Amino acid sequence: MKKTMRDTFLEEIYLKMKNNKKIFFLSADFGAPALDKIRDDFPTRFINVGIAEQNLINVATGLALEGFCVYAYAIAPFITMRCYEQIRVNLAILSQLRDLNVNIIGVGAGFSYDMSGPTHHCLEDLNILNTLANIEVFSPSDYLLAKDYVNTTIEDIHPKYIRFDAKPLQALNIENQNFKDGFRCIDGKKVCIISTGFMSQKAFNIIEDLKEKEEDENIEVGLIDLYILKNFNKEQLIQEIEKYDYILTMQEGFLSSGGLDSIILNLINNSDLNKKVINYGVDNKYTFEIGDREHLHQLNNMGYSDIYKKIVTLVK
Repeated sequence: MKKTMRDTFLEEIYLKMKNNKKIFFLSADFGAPALDKIRDDFPTRFINVGIAEQNLINVATGLALEGFCVYAYAIAPFITMRCYEQIRVNLAILSQLRDLNVNIIGVGAGFSYDMSGPTHHCLEDLNILNTLANIEVFSPSDYLLAKDYVNTTIEDIHPKYIRFDAKPLQALNIENQNFKDGFRCIDGKKVCIISTGFMSQKAFNIIEDLKEKEEDENIEVGLIDLYILKNFNKEQLIQEIEKYDYILTMQEGFLSSGGLDSIILNLINNSDLNKKVINYGVDNKYTFEIGDREHLHQLNNMGYSDIYKKIVTLVK
């Protein structure tokens, strides 16, 4: 079954709002089927500020200063980049002095809006939000992780950025030992993929295909699905990385700019691990050619066949 992260998350928020009158939901003129119930049943705790993302953050901050748990909801590139200064000053800086529970929900991470062109592609959010102190970045790979994170948004009193894929995606069959660790794993040998968001979906499918198509070679590739990009369990992640010779990072974001690849390279370097790391992501350019998601990946040397062939080469 495929479901969107957004609708699953909003359905869970709706249930929480029935018993928790401290929850406010704000939107920048951006809807969803699951959002209609929140607007209809909790009209005094739902605010549509219009196409005004900067003001969205201002209003959210004011409510949070009064002790409310606030969700600020908009399209990912606009809620991260149009109001970056407001996020930095009102949330990142102020939250170091005051308790602020603002949960920024950005829908359309990476190439989610594949046909909409570079204005709606969101390739910078991982980098720029991870740069800010005091803000947690949550990048789930399926709707089950999105649902599981709802309690964290209420209980952990600090700003968070929640990046959702816009498309319905399958639930990944990956056991999660401890949600707070910030990642979940599939064990493998020699080669491990570390990915986040939609790219964990792609990595999972590649690993399954390798098992089936390269059965004679006995290829067992590991996967680390990293969904919390700042406050993850570093010691535990280092132990997982130590098992492998080769690490492949996969992200729908710009390379060498502070995103997933930079996080993993810094972790490996600071831990004195001797690993060969290969990074897949978007080079320093925008993609104007129109096509589906896989076509955009192929244009950026991160297509399915590119990664599949590289893993086979490494294993052999």
